[in-house]
Amino acid sequence: MSALRETIWRQPADLRGLLADPAPADAAAARLLGRRVILVGTGTSWHAANHAAWLLGAAVVETHPVQAMDAALYGVPARAGDGLIVLSHRNTKRYSTEVVERARADGIETIVVGGRGSPGVDVETVEQERSATFTASHLGALMRVAQISRALGGDLGELEQVPEAVEEVLAVELGVEPPRRVLEFTGAGPNQWTAAEGALKVREASRVATEGLSVEQLLHGPSVALDDRDALVCLDGGGPGAERLEAVAGAAEACGVTVHRYGATSLGEQLSVFPLTAIVQRIALELGEQLGTDVDAFGYDVPGRKEAWTPVTL
Repeated sequence: MSALRETIWRQPADLRGLLADPAPADAAAARLLGRRVILVGTGTSWHAANHAAWLLGAAVVETHPVQAMDAALYGVPARAGDGLIVLSHRNTKRYSTEVVERARADGIETIVVGGRGSPGVDVETVEQERSATFTASHLGALMRVAQISRALGGDLGELEQVPEAVEEVLAVELGVEPPRRVLEFTGAGPNQWTAAEGALKVREASRVATEGLSVEQLLHGPSVALDDRDALVCLDGGGPGAERLEAVAGAAEACGVTVHRYGATSLGEQLSVFPLTAIVQRIALELGEQLGTDVDAFGYDVPGRKEAWTPVTL
């Protein structure tokens, strides 16, 4: 069994553990009270930063997501009194590390959210992952941000029900097969970032050509290229964009696209990102298993790839 499969299925237990230990998030919230918050991340953690903007919005916190490379090379767009949350699985990536070091030197209230035992982390999430395709640390980071939001007064609904919602989707039959050409992911509101995460995970785990876009961005241009060689995964969190999402799904089907619809509406749109993220993680895993790729290897099972990409420092 792959480390990725084991990790995806342990996530309900991980989330329950975090819910039982709110103190680190409460302490972070106290440090951020009354501040605008800059949210920084790379890759999956960039998606987490954008999910975090939606989650903190429930507490009426003004946020500004920025990619770690942009913050490192062009400067953190901070004003006096701002806070900074850096989301990082292990807090060892080049640009995230530079941002943290510079921000702390400049006196910016800086909080690092990352995996258990990572250097310089203020709010720990879960144990370190063994697969290069990160999953549990992502949902763990989202749970920590949700706890921070709640501590700041955000009404996110039944946060304690999230582990059960994730557990339920782990038992669902998905049935997504590799398309002949492109697998599109799309969602509205916060789930546009779930779609982006789905595309990233699928490429990491299976090397299937993918794209993840907000439903409106997909409609305004990329949709014209979709046909019967492609598949579309629609992620419905039940918010005000749901009707638009279904209209795009129907139009795609009329053009011969294979459409997969997944909904998670019982906990509200803000918390739908947890079960819907688990669904896209499973799609990535199961496509990799169908195609026989090493889902844990970051593509380094392909001869020559490790030698080509290792010099480009992460």
